[in-house]
Amino acid sequence: MTRTRPTLHCPCERRTGATSFTYDAAPAGETAFDLKGQDYRRTYWRCGICRHEFSDHELDLSGLYGGAYVEQTYGPKMRATFERIIALPPERSDNAGRVRRVVDFAVGHFAPGIVPRLLDIGAGLGVFPHGMKQAGWNVTALDPDPQAGRHLTEVVGVRAVTADFFAVDAATLGPFDVITLNKVIEHVEAPVPMLAKAGALLAAGGFVYVEVPDVVAAIDGPGREEYFIEHHHVFSHASLAMTAERAGLAVMDLERLREPSGKFTLRGFFAGTP
Repeated sequence: MTRTRPTLHCPCERRTGATSFTYDAAPAGETAFDLKGQDYRRTYWRCGICRHEFSDHELDLSGLYGGAYVEQTYGPKMRATFERIIALPPERSDNAGRVRRVVDFAVGHFAPGIVPRLLDIGAGLGVFPHGMKQAGWNVTALDPDPQAGRHLTEVVGVRAVTADFFAVDAATLGPFDVITLNKVIEHVEAPVPMLAKAGALLAAGGFVYVEVPDVVAAIDGPGREEYFIEHHHVFSHASLAMTAERAGLAVMDLERLREPSGKFTLRGFFAGTP
């Protein structure tokens, strides 16, 4: 097999650190992806400076998002899962808190009367685009999977772009006042180029909103969802700020939370460069 191990590192470029968790089998709850007979072995490496964690393995995961991810994660229950999540009461909904936080931040950021143009990258089920549409925003949702694209158009009712964000022509998308990446950049080997491209799509005065898994999840051990196979990275406060700054974005606000679902999450607002 051709060596396809990601050349991952943290913003400190892996100067010092040690391994944290090692897996010889999938933890309980992880999606049973078809790994084409590859031996399941992977390790997380933690930087001793910025505390960022990243996956270290020999697995070829290049086909994970080529249609299999949505199908294997949701199967035929995509609409039912969407409807179940949007029906949750606010106190039990991660998404309700996310929508409220972004809307409240925008109210304090933009001039009165502005209807923000939003691009949600990696929209998946579309629960966040749905919430922002309900809030009166002009929403575009981007996802590489055709099944997700149809769902976003037919069920969620927003403008959907079915494309690989790295490959899509930026001129056909922007500009946008707000760009969101909710639990997205941990899925890519190189988060900095993704955030840099997002920043390039911002209109003047716009901002990027990011949510990522938080390394404090490690206190509960290796079975946490934050450390599932599809997550190349688990972020610390410092590493998220450094990643954004290397992408040309300026930190506006950064906070840690424990979501109603129990997830350990970091979320941040970042301004584009003038």
